[in-house]
Amino acid sequence: MFSRVRRQQGIAIVGAVLLAYGIMVLAGVFGWVVPFAVAGLVAIAGEFALATRFAETGELLEKGGLGLVWRQLTRDLSVVLLTVSAARPGVDATVVVMLLPAVLWALALGTGTLAVLGERRAAAPALTRNIDLGGSRRVPVPPAWARQIEGDRLPLLNVLLVPAAVVAALTDRVTPVVVTGLVTLAVGVVTAAVLALSWLRGRGRTPGVLPALHAWLARERPEVALYFAGPAKDVYQANMWLAPIEAAGHRAVVLLRSEDAFRELADTRLPVVCVPAGVDFMNLDLTTIRTALYAANVGANIHMLREPGMKHVFVGHGDSDKRASVNPYSKVYDEVWVAGPAGRERYARAGVGVLDRDIVEIGRPQLAGVHTFGSAEADPTFTVLYAPTWEGWLDDDPYHTSLVLMGERIVTGLLAAGGVRVIYKPHPLTGTRSKKAGAVHDRIAARIRAAGGDPDATSLDGTAHLVVTGRTPALFDCFNTTDLLVSDVSSVVSDFVQSERPYVVANPADLPEDEFRRTFPTARAAYLLSSDCGELEKILAVTRAGDDPMTEARRELKEYLLGPAGVNPMDRFRAEIDRLCG
Repeated sequence: MFSRVRRQQGIAIVGAVLLAYGIMVLAGVFGWVVPFAVAGLVAIAGEFALATRFAETGELLEKGGLGLVWRQLTRDLSVVLLTVSAARPGVDATVVVMLLPAVLWALALGTGTLAVLGERRAAAPALTRNIDLGGSRRVPVPPAWARQIEGDRLPLLNVLLVPAAVVAALTDRVTPVVVTGLVTLAVGVVTAAVLALSWLRGRGRTPGVLPALHAWLARERPEVALYFAGPAKDVYQANMWLAPIEAAGHRAVVLLRSEDAFRELADTRLPVVCVPAGVDFMNLDLTTIRTALYAANVGANIHMLREPGMKHVFVGHGDSDKRASVNPYSKVYDEVWVAGPAGRERYARAGVGVLDRDIVEIGRPQLAGVHTFGSAEADPTFTVLYAPTWEGWLDDDPYHTSLVLMGERIVTGLLAAGGVRVIYKPHPLTGTRSKKAGAVHDRIAARIRAAGGDPDATSLDGTAHLVVTGRTPALFDCFNTTDLLVSDVSSVVSDFVQSERPYVVANPADLPEDEFRRTFPTARAAYLLSSDCGELEKILAVTRAGDDPMTEARRELKEYLLGPAGVNPMDRFRAEIDRLCG
């Protein structure tokens, strides 16, 4: 409902802006000062709203051929018309008034060209972290203010001509428009000069990153690579493998393909290389790498998969019963590593072409820091973690997330229980596809804030309710403060089983219990929550009392999902890396 209202407001603003521009042109032709002033105010305010709050609606105007450039030209035309018709300047003054906006537009074209040329020259073909590439030369970069107003953003300065034209019409003098125009023109000239100077200073200089990177690879000879070609919003998938690879004991490197993902990657001691261009990446000498680990299935993986002489291993980003965990793309890898027997059986049931001999069970090395039941210091506050997965790509999968159908009921019920601390940690991709999911998330955060909680928590200290959406506190940190998990069919459930604490899995479509547990093996030791959340009160009572009938079932499920008890998964991971690098 909220998102629909916002769209209606955006469309209303578009209508008001277009009507305002029409009135400005008409008022300019007939010299109507007051209608021009009112319409100008509406147009400027509407443009600000479209640039900030209703940016998506503004993009629709671009697609409809009424983009910002055309609207700015219409505004400048109306200014000239009003000045000429109301102030009635002479021929020479009329020519000046007409030329000032035209010259600024010419400067806009020139600054845009200079900016593009400078960006192409300054763009580094590779970005690195924790790597000393020596003194590779840098190309001069223009100051931030010049980059902010170059190109088609430069004519935005002409917005000052609107009040100047009104003053000129009221005083019958063209001077306010001429002076304002000259000022904006001067800013444009300075911007063009700064961009041109940066371009001239950078002539003949190119970043020496790639040659230095080639030299580093030849010198350091990495054996293991974590390859991730996904965007920044998915970089959590790579983050979870950084610590295990650091501890594996082999020379390793992280290879990324997105500059945004490079900047969002978590802190690590591993050397990190980002090479966005496919040609540049495929020209890297990666012959010393023996094992390439892939955290996600994306098209650009082909640039690494084409490399011979190394073993390509899909490690994924968490075992779960979701369809994404048995993607048919997985059969392109030499091996697929899963946590336990559940992962092996999942591929066998799916029949997507991954051979049983190519599946290796390694446990979940990321879970070494998750306390098993009773190992953490007791907290007198009963804490419930609600960690729903995201909405996914498919509209017909009711088991992807409980957030839209049940999220508000779950959180409301937990807050009303009394003596319960709620930690709400949604999936990082929540709301990226479904506006409904994003709106529910906002309402849940508002409820927690109204209950005295912290809607933007960065620490788990204290007893207040929390909304955790950032990189820290991490999910596994939340596990260690949790007495009861409420989640969906996802890898969150599989990982939480490591703690042996009670957990709840949402059943939004109200499947019969036996069928649900058979369809989703990770729920075999879970309490199930139907769409009306009617079981929530009873589940809280049982788990808070400590009389938990599912304890033994969770211990058995833990071995099925994560591998045999008493075996350190980090040791298993390290052994498999040793095998492939040996």
